[in-house]
Amino acid sequence: MKAKSLLGLREKSSLKEIKQKYKLLMKKWHPDKHKENPERATQMSMQINEAYETIMNYCDSFEYPFDEESIKAATYTPQEWWNDKFGPNNN
Repeated sequence: MKAKSLLGLREKSSLKEIKQKYKLLMKKWHPDKHKENPERATQMSMQINEAYETIMNYCDSFEYPFDEESIKAATYTPQEWWNDKFGPNNN
């Protein structure tokens, strides 16, 4: 995916990582920081925005929630996992 590589994301980046990379790149490529070539900076900013929008649209349409609270709520502790698989330990 071009958007993933443009933003420099890992295969399994969290929503927080995606947002951090986006903000970092937008600061880096802001046209005010590139007085020698503002056209190139503007072009890069537009590509970064497009990549971010593509990824966020995908996340919004995905079947499962990506926010950290939902993931934590759906995750078992080791003890909960054990009890679910084998029943409570009655020792």
